[in-house]
Amino acid sequence: MKRVILTSSAGVGLALADRADMVVPFIYRFVSGPLPSAAHLDRYLGWRESKFYDEIHWSNFVRRCPFVSDQDRAGALLWVCETYGVDLIELWFDPEPNSQLQLIWILDYLRSEPSITENLRLRRVDFDLRGADPSELRHRDVWQFDIVESDLGIASMAWEAYRAPTPELCAGLLDRPLGKLSFLKPAMEDLLAELPSPATGLGATETRLLERIAGGHNRTDELFRPGALGTRVFDQWELGALLEGLAFGPAPAIAGLDGKLATLDPDNARSRNAAFRRSRLSLTEFGEAVLAGREDFRRHNPIKRWWGGTLLTNDRLWRWDRENRLLIAP
Repeated sequence: MKRVILTSSAGVGLALADRADMVVPFIYRFVSGPLPSAAHLDRYLGWRESKFYDEIHWSNFVRRCPFVSDQDRAGALLWVCETYGVDLIELWFDPEPNSQLQLIWILDYLRSEPSITENLRLRRVDFDLRGADPSELRHRDVWQFDIVESDLGIASMAWEAYRAPTPELCAGLLDRPLGKLSFLKPAMEDLLAELPSPATGLGATETRLLERIAGGHNRTDELFRPGALGTRVFDQWELGALLEGLAFGPAPAIAGLDGKLATLDPDNARSRNAAFRRSRLSLTEFGEAVLAGREDFRRHNPIKRWWGGTLLTNDRLWRWDRENRLLIAP
């Protein structure tokens, strides 16, 4: 039996766990920046075309496997599975929000290929794949479920909601049953919590950054360490961008962030890392007032940031009341 695992970048360790003939990790970050277009995502999973050769392709991050030739790796993912007689496609996506977004994206894509449905199995990965040891993954018992049309329909509905130009449909998902996609609802709550608060103008991760700095954690390596903030939406690079937004606006909430970060090329990872390491952070008086709920950060600072398909600006600032689970329109 030939078996393929589809997973997020958190699941790259599965390639060393000997649980499948081929492991395909998806690398897209859907939690920050503009979402890739549907055409771009289709090309990613489809045939590698010469005119788009500089774009990433699903095969870029797949270890060589003996049953797929190098030439055929340029083919569409599902074509490879069909051509090489794959009997089972397992979906391994843990509860982390970006992984759950990848899951609904790939299920929405697979919905257009009904012939593949009977070969699909959803694994209930209720642990952090990124920190899992491959030798333990090899023998770990992970429940699996068949995928049926209703599951694909829920995934398509959720993916459409996240791509919508406002967060209203996503907020509506919290009151709907989501079937086997049991981790999607808490993931969506985490994502909605990153919308600005009605009291402070900060999202959940921005708030935790200020709280940690106020508690004496003034080094970025302490803030960027996995799990240090107790939030799970953004990775290290995205945390850096949030920190800059808190430090470099007209009314900064944070002092001490190296000013060179404001002018360095975003792709200059080495210099940016050095600048972050040099920084010694503290809250400004305004930052203390924001953290205490006496000031609204967004009334004094601009915002232009993507949340799914929603572009947040000061004129179109959707907010999320986390305590009351209430979306507040601009």
